[in-house]
Amino acid sequence: MAPQVDAPKTVEWQGKRVPVWSMRTVDYGLLLSQDPAEVDNVLKACLEDGYFYLDLNNIDGRRMLQDQQETLKLMQRFFEAPIEQKNEFGLISSHLGYEPQGSRTGAFGAGTKDGYEMLKVSRDEIQRGSPKVPSPIKNSGDLGILENSIGSCNTITKVILSALSTGMGLVGASRYENHHRNDKPSTTTLSMMHYLPSEITGPKEVGHQKHTDISSLTLLFSEQWGLQIRPPGTCGAREMGFVEPKKGCAFVHVGDSLRFASGMKMQSCIHRVVPFDPKEHRYSIAYFLRAEDDTMFMDSEGRYVTAGQWHDQKFKAFTDPWMYQLQAPKTMILGGMTEDGEDDPAQQKIEPASEPSPVAAKAQLAPVFVQA
Repeated sequence: MAPQVDAPKTVEWQGKRVPVWSMRTVDYGLLLSQDPAEVDNVLKACLEDGYFYLDLNNIDGRRMLQDQQETLKLMQRFFEAPIEQKNEFGLISSHLGYEPQGSRTGAFGAGTKDGYEMLKVSRDEIQRGSPKVPSPIKNSGDLGILENSIGSCNTITKVILSALSTGMGLVGASRYENHHRNDKPSTTTLSMMHYLPSEITGPKEVGHQKHTDISSLTLLFSEQWGLQIRPPGTCGAREMGFVEPKKGCAFVHVGDSLRFASGMKMQSCIHRVVPFDPKEHRYSIAYFLRAEDDTMFMDSEGRYVTAGQWHDQKFKAFTDPWMYQLQAPKTMILGGMTEDGEDDPAQQKIEPASEPSPVAAKAQLAPVFVQA
């Protein structure tokens, strides 16, 4: 069972006190050196919680923080452009292009729409030197900023994957990073999101719906409040609570693909975005590291699917109208994670599950990533 974690504090939101959930902090510099204690720290975070802060306040991480600031400036310029320019190519594919606000279900479920617009840039296309990006970026010479940001994010997430492989006792082809090779096609994406003020979108088009990510790992940067998570476990009513922005840190969480690859031992993070300050423009940067398209694993329905298939099926569920989302497998939007909490009283109650120790996890794990 996941450990019982008391919220260290609460914050006022929508007329009530809402938890601000605490979490582990992982030092990127130590992780880069494969420090045994830090490898154990990140492994426990993924096995027990599914998320952690990544401290980048060191010589190895500061470059990423600089790239993040440059990307933030780029985003603000891009999203100020007219819709005709931003939507020059539309959504070219599910992991590439521009999505206008109102394309998906919103933060508060049935009958609502999302309150953000998003630009997605494919790592594969950047690597090939032929990215399809709208003219507000191409014409302003910002491609170099995107290349730097994607390169930094890719390095950081691969370091985390490598540490998790080591912590799980994986060797050779079974190591997680060997199913995330740079020269193999994947839907790995840098996504830049702009959440509009509620006074612009209206009360029924806000935030980002509750879900788990398709990815293996998500590396997220935001300096503003709004991200909420639901900790795993059965510790009473574990309601959705906020993640406090932490200077010099990224928020990292496990996605479905890595949970599946770990034999369901790792926790996939249930999260959503809500308007903490309904009057502000909110910006976030997310790097979704995804497995190679033809990598196969067993999903939460017990099916063998490729990473590419899982991506396409879940993306369709994301973008389907809410009435069709209700008809999809119950494990699709939340990746098989279950929940219980006062903010979602109709949700199925979690069944207690035993928590494997890192040593036991190593012994029990069979390689689940398989090349199709």
